[in-house]
Amino acid sequence: MNAFEIIGGKKLKGEIIPQGAKNEALQILSAVLLTEEKITISNIPDIKDVNKLIELLGDLGVTVERLNKDTYTFEAKNINLDFFQSDVFKAKGGGLRGSIMIVGPLLARFGKAAIPKPGGDKIGRRRLDTHFLGFEKLGAKFIYDQKKEFFNVDATNLQGTYILLDEASVTGTANIVMAAVLAKGTTTIYNAACEPYLQQLCKMLNRMGAKISGIGSNLLTIEGVTKLGGTEHRMLPDMIEIGSFIGLAAMTESEITIKDVQYDELGVIPEVFKKLGIKLERRGDDIYIPSQKHYVIDTFIDGSILTIADSPWPGFTPDLLSIVLVVASQARGSVLIHQKMFESRLFFVDKLIDMGAQIILCDPHRATVNGIDKKYQLRGISMTSPDIRAGVSLLIAALSAEGKSTIYNIEQIERGYQDIDTRLRALGAQIKRIDGAGPSH
Repeated sequence: MNAFEIIGGKKLKGEIIPQGAKNEALQILSAVLLTEEKITISNIPDIKDVNKLIELLGDLGVTVERLNKDTYTFEAKNINLDFFQSDVFKAKGGGLRGSIMIVGPLLARFGKAAIPKPGGDKIGRRRLDTHFLGFEKLGAKFIYDQKKEFFNVDATNLQGTYILLDEASVTGTANIVMAAVLAKGTTTIYNAACEPYLQQLCKMLNRMGAKISGIGSNLLTIEGVTKLGGTEHRMLPDMIEIGSFIGLAAMTESEITIKDVQYDELGVIPEVFKKLGIKLERRGDDIYIPSQKHYVIDTFIDGSILTIADSPWPGFTPDLLSIVLVVASQARGSVLIHQKMFESRLFFVDKLIDMGAQIILCDPHRATVNGIDKKYQLRGISMTSPDIRAGVSLLIAALSAEGKSTIYNIEQIERGYQDIDTRLRALGAQIKRIDGAGPSH
């Protein structure tokens, strides 16, 4: 187990460039399987979950060429469908939640696919029913091997249809869109997710020759085509990193400029941080956060306590709620954090309480944060990262805390954040990576 050792309480300063969007990458990379022509993708984040998917594509027979640090070409001309039944695929596919995303394009192009029961974050039940029900509506048949925990899928005759999704799942919508673009006839998806990542996927598919309308809304119409071609695509910057860096600046009283953020694609994210009292300025396509000693949480107009809750886009993304919670702990005022979508994402608050934060965990979905207004610093402790987003929240807390903190299980953080320690050191953070470390308890 590896760890980060952090000496906190230091003001940071400088510019930081967000990586490409992890959640977009898993969809866009899977889409290369829809054509045998070459696709060039840039601004790919160099992180474990994405690299695992690129490796999996290579194992499937995709010709992968790395042009530079963040740009690759993919050519899915000779796909080995027998690879699905191999133990290698079982091991690799089962260890990566993103592997579910290759099912839609493979069903569309080859009429069959297989997938082991996926793994991923420990943040509560994350059902895959939306994906499978959508595929079934299009005509796919599933055979689940309970003993091997493996799904085999037959989709030799996909037909366009009307689909009302049971939840506005981003990955579910993306997977069904990729299956539908080559199905016969017209598919209508209602209650579709409309996140910028999904809009990016739909625009890319249209450049490849797909016929998708309603992009950016929750009603997508897809006219099936017989073939798709190659294209070039550049990924958006990662909005979760951007939000994390806003929170980091506030907690550490740092003056930070976040570069090239594609501001218009950030939705309500800047406004939510402003509700916590954080000053931030848009400068062209950059966000400038000045150093500020105090920030005061808004109340509702009638004076009642502010609630920040996650909801499907264009609502506030659940991936930033843990960041908001940490940042609120040092604000002046109180806020109720309501995590609606995942039931165990708030279970890291015990570590923040150990550091001196005043947080009441009401139930698995809600926490009340009483901001201590920086009257005293959080104190450094040893802790273990339970998942990607909680890990970065704890990292931000440690950078603002007095003394030394050690965060174990940083593999979770590194699944989603590229070279995070190197980039933070460039801002003046005192952080080092310790390989092979283990908690004493």
